[in-house]
Amino acid sequence: MRFCDLQLSIERSPIARQVRRLYADLERRGLALRPHVWLSEEWFSPDGVPGIAVPFYLAHPRLERLERHVMREAEGSSSRALLRILRHEAGHAVDNAYRLRRRRRWREVFGPASLPYPARYRARAGSRRYVHHLGEWYAQAHPTEDFAETFAVWLTPTSGWRKSYADWPALHKLKAVDDLMASVRGVRAPVRNRIRIEPLDRNPRTLAQHYRRKLARNRLIRRGLADELLQRAFTPERLRRGATRAAALLRAHRRRLTGTVARTLGVERYSVEQILRMLIERSERLNLHVRGNCRDALRYSRWMLERLTGLYSQGETPHLPL
Repeated sequence: MRFCDLQLSIERSPIARQVRRLYADLERRGLALRPHVWLSEEWFSPDGVPGIAVPFYLAHPRLERLERHVMREAEGSSSRALLRILRHEAGHAVDNAYRLRRRRRWREVFGPASLPYPARYRARAGSRRYVHHLGEWYAQAHPTEDFAETFAVWLTPTSGWRKSYADWPALHKLKAVDDLMASVRGVRAPVRNRIRIEPLDRNPRTLAQHYRRKLARNRLIRRGLADELLQRAFTPERLRRGATRAAALLRAHRRRLTGTVARTLGVERYSVEQILRMLIERSERLNLHVRGNCRDALRYSRWMLERLTGLYSQGETPHLPL
């Protein structure tokens, strides 16, 4: 079926209740903005648009089951997760509505919004300079995500952010958001358009086309992660004469690696073999060699194979913390 033929509606779905809760949160904080919400293929809040796109599968239980079957998860499928993401996206919408990223205070606290948006990011798990809201240290991905995550914590009625972040350097970001929101409280937003980007009811793409593209994109993301992990263990330079090629090492220990990882993770051996084959192919393409001794390289290879197999089996998506 095509998306435009699904005849889905936010008003007839569980999404409507959580949108009303979001509006109640905004009203409680004295903010006049009510971001418009529409169905699309993914979660996003477009630049320059004070609104929120919600993925189509949340509008119908059968589509949610399909998403979970194909992607192994359905982001925002529980009421709690849905509201958490809505609060995060509302941060982007408020930023767009009041053009907050142009303000000096915003840039001093969060950094320039013009920075390139990364496909992946290196997270500092122990850092207290960022709030925790969606998980995976998402605030560290980009200045705009840092603001949206901080806004979401500030907006959540039960966050108790002054107390829970009292000893964190991130507290100054929460106070900055508090000040910024005080400056726009009761103020009509200068950006009030109701533009819907890529709305579902105008999308002629089929469900099959959507999932083929989404799976292909995830494979590319994971292949990029595989390259990065491989280059930590191996090197494109032949550091000594007779250095073992990475592909040869992985191929020689194929049975041992796949068997061990399959037992450790409790997955089918076939799945592990497919990922190891990808690692061997990428090692050959990158012309990688063992950096130190083979024992250490094998130990790392096992960890790398476990990690990538786990990501595939869980259906994880972009922004993987490394």
